[in-house]
Formats: sequence, structure tokens, C-alpha cells
Amino acid sequence: SSPAMEDVYRLIENVGKVDTTVLISGESGTGKELAAEALHKESSRKNQALIKIDCAAVTEDLLESELFGHRKGAFTGADKDRSGKLLQADGGTLFLDEIGDISPRMQLRLLRFLQEQTFTPVGQDQPIQVDVRVITATNVDLEAKVKRGGFREDLYYRLKVVEIVLPPLKQRTSTI
Repeated sequence: SSPAMEDVYRLIENVGKVDTTVLISGESGTGKELAAEALHKESSRKNQALIKIDCAAVTEDLLESELFGHRKGAFTGADKDRSGKLLQADGGTLFLDEIGDISPRMQLRLLRFLQEQTFTPVGQDQPIQVDVRVITATNVDLEAKVKRGGFREDLYYRLKVVEIVLPPLKQRTSTI
């Protein structure tokens, strides 16, 4: 009910209907995942899957396998084919939380996916095409990270087609 959140709700309502990449930024605990869920529910993809990955919670190699999948024998322990989250989200939405924490290599792979809407699972030669809306979230200042050289500028602008900034909790104490 706070004025700051009313603006966010209107933005989610409008942006949800547009099939574009969205960057949700805000401090920890401000409801970035809830905003992503609301964007998905407002979209034409609402009856399809909403797949979530916390990029900070997994190692780089595991994140690559989680996101893009892998083929049997691609690495030690890959005893069967595994479809990645991108394939699972085909037709729906992929939510990448803590996007500011991904490695430079993963930044490049994600940028290529966003440009081409194709990806190649680990250990496979043939690319796979999917139709996925990507929503990302971060609690770090990505623009500052870009200026410091810690995040790719081209990826930043691909992710920030629309940005939803969630106000800090101290600005909405009436709703707590």
C-alpha cells in the first residue's frame, strides 16, 4: 500500500505483458523473487514454466550444467544426459537470481544465448533453439560493476531492457 510500491505494481502490470528481458534490482529482502513471479503471472507465458536459479548458490561449472544441460560423458560424473533449465523453461520464463555474481565465462555464454536464443549443452556440438523470457535480479550495483570491469557492459544492457528498482524496506515501513 506504500506509494513507492504502488509505482512498482503498476510497472510490473505493464511490463509483464511485454515479452522482454527485465532486470529487477534492490536490496536483499525487498522481494525481487516475488516481483519476478508477478511479472511471469502478468505475461502471456503464465501457463508455462517459471524456472528459477540462484546464481550465487552454485559453482561456475555446476551453473553451466544447470543452465545449459549436459550430455552423458561430458565430464566426470555425467552418467546420463541432463536437460538444463533453459530447455525446461522453453515457452516460459527463466529467473536468474543474483545475476551479478556470475563469472566472466558465464556472462559470455548468457550473452550469446540472449542474442541468438540458442545454446549448446555441455558435451554437445549441436545448438538447441528455445523460446524463453529471461528475468534477472541483483542486489549489487551492476552499473558500478560494469565501470570497474567486473561485469560485461553488453550483457548489462541486454539484461536491462527494462529495469524494475524495488525500494528499500525503510521506504515502505507502513507495509511491514
